[in-house]
Amino acid sequence: MAALARWCVRRRLVVVLLWLLALGATASAAAVAGTAYSNDYDVPGTESGRASELLNDNFPGLGGDSDTVVWHTGPGTTVRAADVEQTMSDALDKISGLPAVDSVTGPYGGKGAEQVAGQISADGRTAYATVTFREQADEIERADAREVVDTAKAAASDRLQIELGGTAIGLTESKSAQVAEVVGVAVAAVVLFLAFGSLAASALPIATALVSVGTAYAGIVLLGHLMTVADFAPMLGTLIGLGVGIDYALFIVTRHRKGLRRGLPVAVAAERAVATTGRAVVFAGATVCIALLGMLILRLSFLNGVAIAASLTVVLTVAASVTLLPALLAWIGPRALSRRERRGLAAHGPEPELPTGFAARWAAFVERHPRLLGALAVLVMAVLALPAFALHLGTSDQGNNPAKTTTRQAYDLLAEGWGPGVNGPLTLVSEVYGAGDRTAVDDLATTLRSTEGVASVSPVTHGESGRAAFLTVVPDTAPQSEATSALVDRLRADVLPRAAADSSLDVHVGGVTASYDDFAEIIVGKLPLFVGVVIGLGCVLLLLAFRSIGIPLKAAVMNVAAVASAFGIVVAVFQWGWGSELLGLGRAGPIEPFLPVIMVSVLFGLSMDYQVFLVSRMYEEWLETGDNRRAVRVGLAETSRVINSAAVIMISVFLAFVLSGDRVIAMFGIALAAAVALDAFVLRTLLVPALMHLLGGANWWLPRGLDRLLPRISIEPPESRSKSRGARARIPAQPDADDDLSDLSDLSDLSDMSDLKGRDVRDNAGRGG
Repeated sequence: MAALARWCVRRRLVVVLLWLLALGATASAAAVAGTAYSNDYDVPGTESGRASELLNDNFPGLGGDSDTVVWHTGPGTTVRAADVEQTMSDALDKISGLPAVDSVTGPYGGKGAEQVAGQISADGRTAYATVTFREQADEIERADAREVVDTAKAAASDRLQIELGGTAIGLTESKSAQVAEVVGVAVAAVVLFLAFGSLAASALPIATALVSVGTAYAGIVLLGHLMTVADFAPMLGTLIGLGVGIDYALFIVTRHRKGLRRGLPVAVAAERAVATTGRAVVFAGATVCIALLGMLILRLSFLNGVAIAASLTVVLTVAASVTLLPALLAWIGPRALSRRERRGLAAHGPEPELPTGFAARWAAFVERHPRLLGALAVLVMAVLALPAFALHLGTSDQGNNPAKTTTRQAYDLLAEGWGPGVNGPLTLVSEVYGAGDRTAVDDLATTLRSTEGVASVSPVTHGESGRAAFLTVVPDTAPQSEATSALVDRLRADVLPRAAADSSLDVHVGGVTASYDDFAEIIVGKLPLFVGVVIGLGCVLLLLAFRSIGIPLKAAVMNVAAVASAFGIVVAVFQWGWGSELLGLGRAGPIEPFLPVIMVSVLFGLSMDYQVFLVSRMYEEWLETGDNRRAVRVGLAETSRVINSAAVIMISVFLAFVLSGDRVIAMFGIALAAAVALDAFVLRTLLVPALMHLLGGANWWLPRGLDRLLPRISIEPPESRSKSRGARARIPAQPDADDDLSDLSDLSDLSDMSDLKGRDVRDNAGRGG
């Protein structure tokens, strides 16, 4: 790392130009290639996946995206009124003539009495038409969908409400992440300036993160042409990249500024910052990537793209932190310090740094009250995690959109006029091999109409080849309702097998609810393996780095606690609806089935970051002194301020993405912000040091046999410890138990242990002291 930093400092212009070239090249290529995202939740081998395959193979006419135009009249009139019929017939004719539209099926225009009755509500005040596009939603241009919306809305009046719903129409409501990015970056800039007091120093972490995230964003766009990448992957990558990118740069800049205050030349300070903290950044980034790439073991194409896209972003942010950042640090020179710091350094020279203030007082306070504070932290985490036990994975649809959106209003009008199930019908499809099967399929509709939970059943539609048939079942309940999921299970396990017993039919249940339920079942079934692999790999890395059994085990428990509490907050906000409408996130609904896997990956990775930065300083002090209480106190006092500053930045960036208007991204933002806040302010600065004080020397125990077998790696090189020991800050010893926080202003020095004891500890610490 030192050699890399030295090369980047000496050739800083080359490094900056190379990064700008990479950003420009990938952005240009992405602009030329365009986007090719795909939200394909179908899982091969599942029943809903088989239903989708049969429909695509035998009913090609169903290939285009189907959306709806819904209109509702005011009091005193109906949709059958002559003026309403004329207005809407003209509007639907105009829509059918648009280039992107294949056909429009409405209640007017001589479609027959049955058709009229089916698309007009019982009270006669609401009607709808089906708009079928030529392409699937993923391939429809936003401008084409907007043209349909504008054409329909042009017919609206005070007496006639017109709303539109469907996947393609939803494209017109998707908001850009630009507002969220600007707000997050602005807040981060303020926090950095307050922390550094230098405009130049506060700009570098942001510049580094923006260049790396911008390159990654363009790379994700290109990745979408090579594999299945969800449309929210770029925004998720941006969310993660800005958070960790600014944080990683913050840690390195903090170490660089510390070197400048000690009187080191700019080039040397930058080199040492990368050689020490940069190694911790690489290690932390590796843990994040391992956690993200753990999704690959689920072998789901939808999640593979998300995992690789997010990992690409983290890799590039780490690379920028250890290459672009030192080049920029060398460029700004001593301006990384504030003017006051530069004047003081010129007037008085380097002065010893004493961790005074709240950080030192808090470290000593935790040392004096580990049991009380540890119990308080456990109570807070447990209470916040309670809602997670009510987690319901299911279909979140346009009924969960904000109340003012046209898709939400169309959804509600359809539910009021025809029942909630009309927004998520089930599709039953089967291969047909003979006359007996055709008769059985026709009889199936009669059986389904008498089935509990079924509101209506469409006529059977046979394919042109006669080898397949399908029908549509509208449930009594909403697509996201647990009762609809129960109906799917009942149809598959009982109703359909009995109805097809005397034939060779093999009826498959598809549709939105069925596909999400199948997707959730696959994920839940593989989740224990996934979590075990992620935790196991993370523990192995910490075991190698800290030569301890206790440190990895505590980290695993803390990570699980952070994830559980974050899930609890997500359930309360999104599933229970606590404040979701006030935040502009729509009404309550289930949690998307893919969310737990992605959140576990990201949260485990981010939790490891603070564990590494906190414990590595404690480990360094333990190796020097062999005093566990001092090691914990020093490590907490010297790292808590930078960890808390980094946490505030990351929380601000994550919460800003709630403004994106995307429900999924808002879930990620709130979950990650909550997890980081709890991790930094409850776990790492309260529960972890409290437990380490209680466990004493057992924190660093490692069996001798295992110690000999494990390869030796170091987050910070040994030479950095020996060079920095003379300048190490003195942390106050534990005051008397009767003292309070106000008594901690006396920063009396602690004498170091003898050289002989220090050598003995260093020789034996890896074997448990």
